[in-house]
Amino acid sequence: MKNQFIISPLFLDEPVTGLESLAEPGWLLNNPSLPDGDRQFRMSIIHNGISDFVTRSIKNNKKPISIAGDCCTAIGVLAGIQQAGIQPHLIWLDAHGDFNTWETTPSGFLGGMPLAMMVGKGEQAMPRAVGLKTLPEEKVILADGRDLDPEEKQMILESKITHLENLEQLLSHPLPDDPVYVHFDADVLSLKEAPAQNYPAEGGPSSVVMKKVFSRLARSGRVAAVSITAWNPELDRDKKSENIIMSLLKTFE
Repeated sequence: MKNQFIISPLFLDEPVTGLESLAEPGWLLNNPSLPDGDRQFRMSIIHNGISDFVTRSIKNNKKPISIAGDCCTAIGVLAGIQQAGIQPHLIWLDAHGDFNTWETTPSGFLGGMPLAMMVGKGEQAMPRAVGLKTLPEEKVILADGRDLDPEEKQMILESKITHLENLEQLLSHPLPDDPVYVHFDADVLSLKEAPAQNYPAEGGPSSVVMKKVFSRLARSGRVAAVSITAWNPELDRDKKSENIIMSLLKTFE
C-alpha cells in the first residue's frame, strides 16, 4: 500500500517555521487561512482538512501519513479513518499520556488532552467538530508515557487503556487483529538522539528500538494510518532530530 502524506505546519493554531519545507512532490500541504476567534474552532478547521485527506487516501487504497506540530491533529486522523469505514485500534507512542482533562491538567495545555478527548473524556468540542466517534478505551495501547501528571496517571490506571511503560514491550506484546492507527510523538525518543523537543522528557527508547517496533508494525500489514507529532524545527539547527525521525518514517514504506 503506497503512502500518501499530509503536512500541517502548525502548533495548535499557530504557524511552525520549518515543517513546510519537508514537503516532497505529491505531498499535501494543510495550511488553511484561519479566522479570528476561538482556538478550538480554528484548530478544528485544520483537523477537518486532515480528516478529509485520510478518508480519501484510505478509499483510494493508500496509507495516509500525517505530519503536524501537535498531538491534537490525531483527532482528525482518527475521524478520517472512521469515516472511511474502519474502526481501528490506536497505538499511541509518546513520552506523555495526553490524557488530561480540564479538571486534571496542571497547565491548561490543550496538547496534553487529545487522547482523553478521543476516548470521550473531558473536552469534546474538537471531536464533535470533526465527527469523531468515541474510541473505546480497550482499543488503545499507550506505549512509554514516562512523563505523566499525577491525576493523569491515576486516570490512566483507572481506565481500560493498555499502558506499556517500556516501549520495547511492543516487540512482543500481541498486536490487535483489527486495523491499527499508529500515532508517534517525536518526544518519545531519547533526547540523546532527538533533542529538539518542545516538551523534553528524560529517558526514552533509542532509534534502534523504535525502528524495530516500526518494522514489526509494518510487517503485520495492519497499519491503516500513521501520524507524527514533529520535533521543533527552530531547535533543530543541525537537523539531527529531523534526520532520525524522517528516517524512521521510511520503515512504513
